[in-house]
Amino acid sequence: MQTQLFDLTGKVAVVTGGASGIAQAIAIGFAQQGADVAVADINDAGVAETCAQISALGRRAMPAHCDISKAEEVAALFAKVDEIFGRVDILLNAPYIGAKKKPEDLALEDWNRVLTVCLTGYFLCSQAAGRRMIKQGSGGSIINISSIAGSLALGRGNLPYSVAKGGINQMTRELATEWARHNIRVNAIQPSQTRSPSVRKWLDDPSIDPAFLGHLLKGIPMNRFGEPADMVGPAIFLASPASGYVTGVLLPVDGGNLAMNAGGSHLW
Repeated sequence: MQTQLFDLTGKVAVVTGGASGIAQAIAIGFAQQGADVAVADINDAGVAETCAQISALGRRAMPAHCDISKAEEVAALFAKVDEIFGRVDILLNAPYIGAKKKPEDLALEDWNRVLTVCLTGYFLCSQAAGRRMIKQGSGGSIINISSIAGSLALGRGNLPYSVAKGGINQMTRELATEWARHNIRVNAIQPSQTRSPSVRKWLDDPSIDPAFLGHLLKGIPMNRFGEPADMVGPAIFLASPASGYVTGVLLPVDGGNLAMNAGGSHLW
């Protein structure tokens, strides 16, 4: 029987940061392809909304309150997944937190807060999922939501965020190398500016200079900001049999931003 390349029927996905934005869109996309989904976040109302949309598709949804920076909460999340679903096939790491401050003004507590959520938390979830995938013996897929900030300096007070994303990129490569023998694939998606709720609020702020927004768009050859829906197809690809020989990849989903900044310009 021919494999359905993008079919996730019978798979269990754990999606962290799934209350809104990119992770919410991807969680629903996984369900549309047949997966059952555990949705974790600190925003309980958002988790409930995501789970309701998954259930409406006829798939099982498991809500969970989880701060991924806390090892005990990650352990509780995966214990609940064990109890409800009995397995883990896909992990999406997506929580985000920032600290918009100039490097000379950045407090150590802000640095630690961003790194603990956006890097250590991703490791804790990857380790918990990886242990289960190894024990199951049937492989799996781990997908990290990184950023072009992991490959390029953004400036504008993004130091800890960019450092965390750079760490995610290297963790993705290391885990891909370590776990390939278990058929566990580890990849990352690198969005550019994407209109998630927090970014949309910032972009729609009437106090922002339109010239500045125009400057940002000049760095994106496709001349628009990303939408959470733009990340769904790439995530389904990385979660599915279609990417069975793909691991350790940092996939830009950025409207051409990295390509332009890597060696050229669409401006004349």
